[in-house]
Amino acid sequence: MYPDLKGKVVVITGASTGLGKAMAYRFGQEEAKVVINYFKDDPAIQDMITQIKGFGGDAIAVQGDVTKEEDVKRLVQEAISHFGSLDIMINNAGVENEVPSEELSLKDWNRVIATNLTGAFLGCREAIDYMLEKNIKGSIINMSSVHEVIPWPHFVHYAASKGGMKLMSETLALEFAPKGIRVNCIGPGAIDTPINAEKFSDPKLKAGVESLIPMGYIGKPEQIASVAAWLSSNEASYVTGITIYADGGMTKFPGFQAGKG
Repeated sequence: MYPDLKGKVVVITGASTGLGKAMAYRFGQEEAKVVINYFKDDPAIQDMITQIKGFGGDAIAVQGDVTKEEDVKRLVQEAISHFGSLDIMINNAGVENEVPSEELSLKDWNRVIATNLTGAFLGCREAIDYMLEKNIKGSIINMSSVHEVIPWPHFVHYAASKGGMKLMSETLALEFAPKGIRVNCIGPGAIDTPINAEKFSDPKLKAGVESLIPMGYIGKPEQIASVAAWLSSNEASYVTGITIYADGGMTKFPGFQAGKG
């Protein structure tokens, strides 16, 4: 646990499920003030707020589409108007779909790039603008993927969005380091989230994924949330412009694990 996170205001996009939900709960356990952004109506949102308050934190929910500039502006403004500040911005909202690249429609390309990359940019911009105005030495975390460095056939739009996110984050980190604003990425590997539930329910498909992980097992959302908490804390105050790969070693060329090659 990180005592300095108590009372900090954190905005998490795409926080109603998966990694976003796990991070919302973790920051609640840190007794932070959590702004839960969600896209579609979800009756479970109120339960999330109740649980976060039960942990000792506080929370509100703000519906919005991160591809829409006005929604992202409203998200940040509601966080500030309700909690009085903004200390941590986590751009987590993301989408993917599998399509052979020669069949990929412009509509699908634009949807993934708009959500994963443009949405993260808008969140970064709005948070940085406020932090500069108020002289807040804040933390921004962009949820990337191992596929910012690992090519992924049939997911060219997703890989492009995460590769773009990497350099966007590094550029912002360099630009705003003198102001004390830190910008980092987390690159999860294979994590047991709802988006992967169907794949991991098939023993053969699950085993195939596990064969790509040197540690041999699928990660849990809570393990990613732990990285986000550390990156947001004073313990990471000298860390900016990096991606932390929480991937069980997936980025370390697992095919060579047994000394082959």
